[in-house]
Amino acid sequence: MTDTLVISLDAMGGDSAPQIVVEGAALARERHPDVRFLLYGDETKIAPLLDQHPLLAAVTTVHHTDSLIRNEDKPSTALRSGRDSSMRLAIVEVRDGHAAAVVSAGNTGALMAMAKFVLKTLPGIARPAIAGIIPTARAETAMLDLGANIQCDAENLVQFAVMGEVFARTVLGLERPIIGLLNIGVEDMKGVEAVREAAAILRETRLPIVFKGFIEGNDITAGTVDVVVTDGFTGNVALKTAEGTASMYSGFLKEAFRSSWMSKLGYLFARRSMQNLRTRFDPRRYNGAMLLGLNGIVVKSHGGTDEFGFANAIGVAVDMANHGFIEKMTDDFNSLQAEVNSPKEATG
Repeated sequence: MTDTLVISLDAMGGDSAPQIVVEGAALARERHPDVRFLLYGDETKIAPLLDQHPLLAAVTTVHHTDSLIRNEDKPSTALRSGRDSSMRLAIVEVRDGHAAAVVSAGNTGALMAMAKFVLKTLPGIARPAIAGIIPTARAETAMLDLGANIQCDAENLVQFAVMGEVFARTVLGLERPIIGLLNIGVEDMKGVEAVREAAAILRETRLPIVFKGFIEGNDITAGTVDVVVTDGFTGNVALKTAEGTASMYSGFLKEAFRSSWMSKLGYLFARRSMQNLRTRFDPRRYNGAMLLGLNGIVVKSHGGTDEFGFANAIGVAVDMANHGFIEKMTDDFNSLQAEVNSPKEATG
C-alpha cells in the first residue's frame, strides 16, 4: 500500500446527503490523515459544505454530476438509467484503480447491482453477500448474508462461510475465527436441506476453518461464534429483530428512570454506567456493511446515519484497504475453494 489512500464517495447517497457525507469525510480525515477523497455529486451543493472544512477540501477532488440514484429506484432501473449517477461513477473509480474503496449511503439494492455489474465477482464466488459487524456479549461478531440473497443453496452458504472466515481473520484480527450456520436447532436433522448440506460439506472438508456446526438465534448476541452464516432473508430478519429489540429496551430504560423522583435519583448514580452502555451499543459504531465477494472494496453506510456513523463506514473501508483485503480474499478463497472441492473429487 502507498502512504496515501484514496476513497471514493457517493456524495448524493443517504437521507441527508451531501451534508452527512462531507461532514463524515471531515471527521474521517481527522482519524486518517493520509486518506484522500473523490466525491461524486452536485458540486453546487458540495462546494459550500467543503468550504466549512478546509483541511478536508485540501485532500478532496469533486467530480460534478447531476444524476443520482433515489431510494425508491429499483436495481434494474438504476442499472439502465444511472450510468452517470454519483453512485455508478464512484464505483467506477475503484474498477479503474483510482480509488481503493467506495462508500455509499444510498439505495442498497442499486449499490449491490451496480457494484456487481461494474466490479464483477471474484473468481469462484457465485454471489456477493452483505456482511455486518454486530456487538455481542463476548465481543463482536460478523454476520452474512444480511439481505443480498433471499434464497441460497448449499454452495452459496459454504462460500459465505469462506468469505466470512477470511473477513474475520483479516479485518477483525482473529487468528482462528469460529464459524456457525444459523438454524432452528443444533441437531443434525434440523433445518432446510440447503443448510444441512452446507453443514455436511463444512464438516467433511479439510478447510482450515473452525466450524462449530449449527447455532440458534440466541447464539448470535451471545457471541457463541465469530462468524454467523445464513441466507439473506433470515439474516435480514434476524438483524432487524435485534435492532428493534435493542431500541425497545432502550425505551423501557428511559421510561423506568423517568417514572419517579427516586428513579431519577438512581439514574444520577448510574449515569456513567448507562453512558458506557449506550456507547457500547451505539449503532453508529457498527455502521458500514461490507459487500463481500466483489472484485473491489464496497462499503454500504446506513442511509439514515449521521456524520459519526458515516465516518465509521469510511473507517471500515480504510481498514479493509490497509489490510489488503481483496488480495487476501483472492488468495485464500482460491486455496480454500480447492479444499471445498477436494472431498467431492476424492469420493467421486
